[in-house]
Formats: sequence, C-alpha cells, structure tokens
Amino acid sequence: MKFSMRGWTAIWRDTIILFREFQTPLALFTVTVLIGAFAYISIASQVGEPVGGYTEAVYIALTSAFMQFGGDFPRNIYLQLFHIFMPIVGISALALGLADFGSLLFNRRARNKEWEVAVASTMKKHTIIVGLGHLGYRIIQKLNEMDRQMVVIELNPATDLISAVQKMKIPVIQEDATRPAALEAANIKTAQTIILASQNDAMNLQIALKARTLNPKIQVVIRIFDQDFAQALRDQFGFTALSATEMAAPVFASAAAGADVTHPISIEGQQLSLARFTISPSSRIANKTVGYVEDNYNLNVILLRHDQQSEIHPKDTRPLNAGDTLAVLGGPEQLRKLMQHSQ
Repeated sequence: MKFSMRGWTAIWRDTIILFREFQTPLALFTVTVLIGAFAYISIASQVGEPVGGYTEAVYIALTSAFMQFGGDFPRNIYLQLFHIFMPIVGISALALGLADFGSLLFNRRARNKEWEVAVASTMKKHTIIVGLGHLGYRIIQKLNEMDRQMVVIELNPATDLISAVQKMKIPVIQEDATRPAALEAANIKTAQTIILASQNDAMNLQIALKARTLNPKIQVVIRIFDQDFAQALRDQFGFTALSATEMAAPVFASAAAGADVTHPISIEGQQLSLARFTISPSSRIANKTVGYVEDNYNLNVILLRHDQQSEIHPKDTRPLNAGDTLAVLGGPEQLRKLMQHSQ
C-alpha cells in the first residue's frame, strides 16, 4: 500500500506539472477558437448564411480547427476560406505545446533543471537536504524509508549519487544553496525542515540563516563538526545542531522528523541517544502501551508527559495517546524506526 500511494502521488504530481507546461498553448488555442467563432458568426450574418447562435459558432470553429466539420459546406467564399484557414491557425496554436507535452509525457525520467524545480513547486511540508555527499545520501535513504517528501540541493553532485536519488523520484536541484534563489527553487516557503549536510560549517550556517529568513518557522537540522559551536547554535538560534563525526544518518533523519535528539554516548561500543517527540494522531503507537514501544523497538522509555503531567520511567501498562510526549533512549536505527512509526 505504501509503495502504491507513493506511486500515485508521483503520477499526480507529474500530471499537474504537465498541464502547467501545457496551459499557455491551451489558452492560446482557446482564445483562437473563441475569436474564430465571433468572426464566423459575424461573417455568416452579413452574407446571408446565419448560424443558430454563438454556441453553434464555437462548435463550428472548434470542429473546423480539427478538420472535423460535418455540416453542409458553406456557399459563401469567405466562410469557405474560414474552414480552410481555421485548421492551420488552430493547429499552429497547439503544435508547439503538443510537442513539449509529448516530450515531457514520454520522457519523464529525463529530468532537466526546470522539471526538477517544477516538481519541487508541488510539495508542501517537505524536507530540503543541502549536500549530496555520502552523509546526505544516507540521510535521504533513511527519510525515503520514512516516506518523507524531499528536495535535494547540490551544486556539483556525483553522477552515481544523483542517479540513485532520482531513481527514488526525488528532485535534485543543481544550484548553489547559498543563493536565496536556490532555496526558493526548492519551495522553501512551504517546507517543514531543512537539513544542512555539507562538510563546510560556515556554509551550513550561512544557508541555515537564509532559510530562516525565507521561512521563519522552518526546522533547521545542521551538521557541525565543532561541538562548542554546535551547542552555541542550539542555544542562540534553536537549531538542531548535530556532529557528523559522531551522529549516524538515522539520527539526522529522526531529527528531521521532528524529534529532539541529544548527542550520542558510547556504551560498550554502542551509540545511544535520547530523543523526545510528540505522538501524532496517525501514529502506529497511538493507543498502544509503554511496554509495546519498549518491546517492539528495543528502546527504553524514560519519560511520558500526558495532560501536562510528567512521569519518569512509566509503567509498561501505561497507555500512549495522541499528543503525548515521549522521551526514549536508544540507538540510531531504533530511533529512526520509531520516528517513522510515530508520524
């Protein structure tokens, strides 16, 4: 079902874009038919071969444009010339648009820059990933498993990585993300989250600040190598600043899904993080119990907040409801899976 719904979404999005591309020639053709109908009814009334009204004149102009006129051929030379030239005018108005429409329809995988931007323009509450390196690609894989809508921005993507991402039907905009135009091309004003995954701390911060300017409500997840700098960003801007040297891609994906994720600690070689999130009404764990979460996700529930009351180490039998806040301790992969099911 999940694959089917994603497939239908992709088809619907592509169809919207196709009609956007076709709307100009279609509008031109419509205007041509309406003007042609007005001209026909005017000429017909003057030469003594009137028609039944403007609606009939529109029908005559439309069928004539497609060389499908089935009525009696008019006797007047001017009306005869109308039927001769109307198909030329009508087909000329549609020709370029039909050629572009056919090219896009049968070559949807040949994504050019304009097409990728058009796909991004149809998205809402999506995630923007800046940086298509190895970390960025792993984050994309995890978010894709969580069925998240994404747009990727990368100025110089590796051929193998861009090909792999586009096979997931994820648009890749090849632009400099430090330019506001690149962020706008990714439809940042309706995006929910932006992940800065490049290896340049200064550039990540620059893009993060521009993203907040364009969309003050956007959640920012930023890759920062310097731990002190990361803490300063969390304190001053409210960014989710994670260290790529210690954080795995699943934790970045969990943060993008709306969880507050702490820095991991290493216990006997295993990376563990504390994550806090709110259970959504459509979550798989809504109406389940604390014990269900711990048993099925291999996590420890540290805190449950319900009706503004917090309970440390809640009992296994405690029910979980939509709107409750959970704090859990677990590894990156376990956190990613729980975030996927809690949306």
